[in-house]
Amino acid sequence: MDELIREWRERIQAAASRGEALQLRGGGSKDFYGMPPAGEVLDTRAFCGVVAYEPTELVITARCGTPLGELQAVLAERGQELPFEPPAFGESATVGGCIAAGLSGTRRASVGALRDFVLGTRIIDGRGDVLRFGGQVMKNVAGYDVSRLIAGSLGTLALLLEVSLKVLPRPVAERTLGFEMDQDEALVRLNAWGGKPLPIGASFWHDGVLSLRLCGAEAAVAAAGQELGGEVVEAERAAALWHDIREQRHAFFDGDEALWRLAVPSDARCLPLDEPVAVEWGGAQRWVRGDQPARRIRQVADAVGGHATLFRGGDKAEGVFHPLPPALARINRRIALAFDPDDVFGRGRMYPVE
Repeated sequence: MDELIREWRERIQAAASRGEALQLRGGGSKDFYGMPPAGEVLDTRAFCGVVAYEPTELVITARCGTPLGELQAVLAERGQELPFEPPAFGESATVGGCIAAGLSGTRRASVGALRDFVLGTRIIDGRGDVLRFGGQVMKNVAGYDVSRLIAGSLGTLALLLEVSLKVLPRPVAERTLGFEMDQDEALVRLNAWGGKPLPIGASFWHDGVLSLRLCGAEAAVAAAGQELGGEVVEAERAAALWHDIREQRHAFFDGDEALWRLAVPSDARCLPLDEPVAVEWGGAQRWVRGDQPARRIRQVADAVGGHATLFRGGDKAEGVFHPLPPALARINRRIALAFDPDDVFGRGRMYPVE
């Protein structure tokens, strides 16, 4: 593995000296996300394997090219999991791609986002230097948390070599409840339930049906089920439902239209949109399907204090991610230059390079 790291360092330094770009790529399952990748491919899949796993300490360290499914299988053998349930979008997904995309699954609202579980990283920056940040326990994190900055950066800051992740035991019990109601009522109910000590792990509303996923201790799930009512969904069908939502195989995600992801306050009421909508994360994530102008949908998100991302498909001419305010854009650019002064990595993948 040391020889591979040496080779990558030389490639990065050579690209920097020639003013060329490199495209950091694992399985390519999330190439659709962000602006189109540019530059010569640096394939990370050869740098793979679980480096360390301490079930009693709830931490696992893996190399960037490790298949995501392989890491999840190792955890499952000990009854543990990545509780933020990252979407794979294909069997080729790698751990490095998972961290770079920074995407969380259906339980994000109840357990936290992917970056909340990143404890430490080892990276190669745009100068070809190998750096280590964070550690393998929470108390090692002090000052500005660079490891979590890597999460969601789409490979624009550095080449991720290794990552240490906090893991958790799988819930003892799960139950999914179904309710027939319109979107407005669903949002009111979700916010009311969110203020109560209920073991709500995930929620999804679409086309007049609200699905609620309860996760936790047997007694807590049973008590919540009695209090909330609704129709109990058979376990196998419920597991398939949440898997399909996470991997965007649910019927809502079918079609070739643009798919927008809106992050808004959970108590925001129905948005003034005529396009098909799905609601996740207790109301905080709204999916919108349709080829509407970027300016219009971003105005709708702005109006309620949120932001909009063109998640998949559509016209990327106006950018994929919500434009940053000028001051924040300057900070973002300064951080990028500190890691990658010659713009070797992910050139223009998130925001235009000036």
